[in-house]
Amino acid sequence: MAKPLALAPLALTLGEPAGIGPDITIAAWLRRKELKLPPFYLIGDRAFLSERAKTLGLTIPLVDTAPEEAAQAFATALPVQATGHTVTAKPGQPDDSSAPAALASIRQAVADVRAGRASAVVTNPIAKTVLYRAGFKHPGHTEYLAELAASGGRLLQPVMMLWSPLLAVVPVTIHVSLREAIDQLSTELIVATGRIVAAELRRHFGLAHPRLAVTGLNPHAGEDGTLGTEDKTMITAAIDRLRGDGIDARGPLPADTTFHEAARKTYDCALCMYHDQALIPIKTLAFDDAVNVTLGLPFIRTSPDHGTAFDIAGSGRANPASLIAALRLAERMAKTPAPAVA
Repeated sequence: MAKPLALAPLALTLGEPAGIGPDITIAAWLRRKELKLPPFYLIGDRAFLSERAKTLGLTIPLVDTAPEEAAQAFATALPVQATGHTVTAKPGQPDDSSAPAALASIRQAVADVRAGRASAVVTNPIAKTVLYRAGFKHPGHTEYLAELAASGGRLLQPVMMLWSPLLAVVPVTIHVSLREAIDQLSTELIVATGRIVAAELRRHFGLAHPRLAVTGLNPHAGEDGTLGTEDKTMITAAIDRLRGDGIDARGPLPADTTFHEAARKTYDCALCMYHDQALIPIKTLAFDDAVNVTLGLPFIRTSPDHGTAFDIAGSGRANPASLIAALRLAERMAKTPAPAVA
């Protein structure tokens, strides 16, 4: 029997240089053998990373390499692919080099995965305020990745999923105010989101018949219309359409009883109506090892589910658990064949 082909390495972005991305990258590489981590390479400035290692009191071997050589180099050195951008930011102190370096790293990671040089993109945390000051026009990573992935003038509508072994959630509306989230919410948006989630759970998570739990918008899912009509009209209509597509979707469910242990066993992913409805339960259950996954792109992208943590950058106190989980999930998704659907 032929051995399966080895996966290309994972492309890991630098993230905000002044944040903890460099710290957790170094920490993850140092634990590569103990944890049997998949090979990855960092896209950034090798001299900067060497300086950060010294700040952390560490000396690690770093090697400039092309993606094609990264897997072989990974066992003995942390592979680094240069972007041509020199980084001068200090821990906790982003400067004029931060935004260009962070964005160049993301662009190169996407180029590598689309060319087959990498099997997935794993992104370290960015600081959106730093990027905004440099003229960045996107709400965040997800929207920028969608622009980079667009082809033929067709814009993508990616979906953000937060995944952990205990719970997977998708907020239908994301980084907007609660008032704006209610205005944005529609039957069409819920249906489009549910279709992408179901397709990606089949494609990259090996679930032949994914089960979606759809939460209500209002308390008690509207209490039969007495606490709001959106659940009986908009959300119920979306669930009916998803079921018409052959998707196992149920609800609208009261959000306050959707996330306890027994309830979680009845579904594979919860579609939630707004940001905090999704993120509060998963960050309560899996704060250190939840992973941000972008669905609906033509490539795999995962990320730690935390920010730049400027206050502890360079201190050695940053926990690499979420990055390690993101690397492992990216490998798992890249290796998982889509199941045959009866």
